[in-house]
Formats: sequence, structure tokens, C-alpha cells
Amino acid sequence: MIFIAVKFTVRPEHADTWLERTAEFTRATRAEEGNLFYDWSRSVDDPNQFVLLEGFASQEAGAAHVGSDHFKAAMETMSEAIASTPEIIHTEIPGSSWSEMGELSPKS
Repeated sequence: MIFIAVKFTVRPEHADTWLERTAEFTRATRAEEGNLFYDWSRSVDDPNQFVLLEGFASQEAGAAHVGSDHFKAAMETMSEAIASTPEIIHTEIPGSSWSEMGELSPKS
């Protein structure tokens, strides 16, 4: 699996509409063949920061994502709202989905 984590710092005036701004891109990416997950989170410490976790089944699926029209359109839309260049972690890991955490489970 290709695992990608991207940290976006958004201009304060765009923070409350960031998820709306990226909604079409999110829907299109989740519909891509080879997309395993595509999930946004907002920082509890910095309301202007969002983290995107992405999973793709293969290098080819990731390349198709970056080559898509909706990716290119999103880069333009996002560039108008970000405060700095996003930080990224991009790596290939074994498996094709999330694993269960061994150290924690619900009490019965």
C-alpha cells in the first residue's frame, strides 16, 4: 500500500471553509480505482492546520491519482487558500488496509 500523510496550513480566512473547498476533490479521489482511503482531520491545537491521510493500492494507483484532472484542479484551488507549502510523508508499506491496535480495545 502507498501511504501518504499531508499536513496543510491554511490561511486563517479559509480555515472554516477548507473542507468545503476540498469536498469535490475528496469525493472524486475516493471514487478512484485503487484508492483505499482518503480522510481529512483538523488539528485540535491549530485550527488552521489540516492533515490528510491517503492510501492507494499500488504505485500505479497513486500515479493515476496525481495525473487526474481533479488532482490538477484541486492543486489550483488549494494553492489559493494555503499559507505555506504542505508537508508530506509518502511511503510504501505492507498490507492493504488498517490493522487493529494491539494495546487498546473496548472494555466489555
